[in-house]
Amino acid sequence: MVTAFSSMNNYLEIAEKAAREAGALLREHYGRDLQVDAYEDHDIKLALDVRSQELITGVLLGAFPEHMVLGEEGNSGVEGAEYQWIVDPIDGTVNYFYGIPHFCVSIALRRGADDYLAGVIYDPMLDELWAVEAGAGATLNGAPISVSKRERMAEAVVTVGFAKTKESMDAGFERYKEIAYQVRKSRMMGSAALAMAYIACGRMDAYIEEVISLWDIAAGKMLIEAAGGKVELADSVVAPGKLSICSWNGRLPLGDAF
Repeated sequence: MVTAFSSMNNYLEIAEKAAREAGALLREHYGRDLQVDAYEDHDIKLALDVRSQELITGVLLGAFPEHMVLGEEGNSGVEGAEYQWIVDPIDGTVNYFYGIPHFCVSIALRRGADDYLAGVIYDPMLDELWAVEAGAGATLNGAPISVSKRERMAEAVVTVGFAKTKESMDAGFERYKEIAYQVRKSRMMGSAALAMAYIACGRMDAYIEEVISLWDIAAGKMLIEAAGGKVELADSVVAPGKLSICSWNGRLPLGDAF
């Protein structure tokens, strides 16, 4: 559910400021030797993930000290606060570590459990900032955007994500096989948030993943819905406590299939 809010709160302005400052930090360190906090199966944890979230948290709580930050690298602020910022400080960490310039910062604000107020996704390498606020349309660098008009699977470009466990990867492979022969092209790009931003502005048509976290897709969900698309979330059947997602332009025949 998305409801309107007073622009006096400057939520979107502060979110954009936090995303751009974190993006500048990531751009500054891109391509340099990076401190790895942990190597995991199919994933990497960087010290810069923590630094980026700390920077974002400082901006958000500096403006709204009564709020809470719910982030991939931990929570801060007032526990149980009505207003919660949902933060992914580097979505696409493995890309970032390997020097692949496809990653972003994702920030969303919700009130309560499902009342989303503002969201931004920022790609610092291309200097592209997607933004959305409740009651208004989605934008890319200030210009209005909308999802694609493609209706046939044979015309579509679809991205299928693969999570980090054997069970989730096996489920992803099955999903991939279901659609790979139907679409024009499939892509695996390594950033859920950017995949959703690309759907919102019509570059791609659908993104599906069996296991995902809220901070990966909170801002993207707002963007896609504001741009005319659809997002379906469900509890993951292969990873308790996680979500599965099907997001698309609202025109492809995906709603009944997934």
